[in-house]
Amino acid sequence: MAVLRSLLFAAIFYPATVLWVLAGMVASAFGRGPTLKVVLSWVDFHQKLTATVLGIRTRVDGVLPEGAHLFAVKHESMYETLEMVRLTNLPVIVMKKELADIPLFGFLTRQYGVIPVERSAGAKALREMVAAGKEALSAGRPVAIYPEGTRVRVGEQPKLKSGFAALYRALGLAVVPVAVDSGRLWGRGLVHLSGVVTFKVGETIPPGLKRDEVERRVHAAINALQSGPEAGA
Repeated sequence: MAVLRSLLFAAIFYPATVLWVLAGMVASAFGRGPTLKVVLSWVDFHQKLTATVLGIRTRVDGVLPEGAHLFAVKHESMYETLEMVRLTNLPVIVMKKELADIPLFGFLTRQYGVIPVERSAGAKALREMVAAGKEALSAGRPVAIYPEGTRVRVGEQPKLKSGFAALYRALGLAVVPVAVDSGRLWGRGLVHLSGVVTFKVGETIPPGLKRDEVERRVHAAINALQSGPEAGA
């Protein structure tokens, strides 16, 4: 059944996404407001489709605060990248530059508001990321970052990338760490399992901490749902 459900989901979601991208391109001609509405309707559609077809539901453990915060999120699958848009009310998202360069989709992401990061560009990439982050802050929107830098397998707990500390220092925002356990259900293959994905909201971390302190606290909080001896270390 999981295979059939997953095939049905893919057959509906990905063609529909193409239509949403085209609608977003049209909406972008009328400003960012209409673009954001299209994106929000897309992530709402994704949430309803995953619930009805795949049997995957979201449980939020804690409260995701409103307003301008820096959300630092564990990344195990595509699921949380779309759910965080819905749950945190359209944040500006730090993402890999290659995603923002995909034809059509990349155009829409830039119209929506992202902070593209070219990981191979070193210090130049950090400067561009910080500048884009400040621009997002001026718009009053929250910022979402996946501080481990890439999608990881269940149980993996890599060190945080340097871009997180640079953005934290430059923006001066409180950090809201969010642990996610989506990898149990939504692996790297085609087949997705039914169940509940938990978003565990950690204690808000104030701005102005030293790098080693904020990294230690964020790393522990976003790995709070990991099993094994390193969890929460």
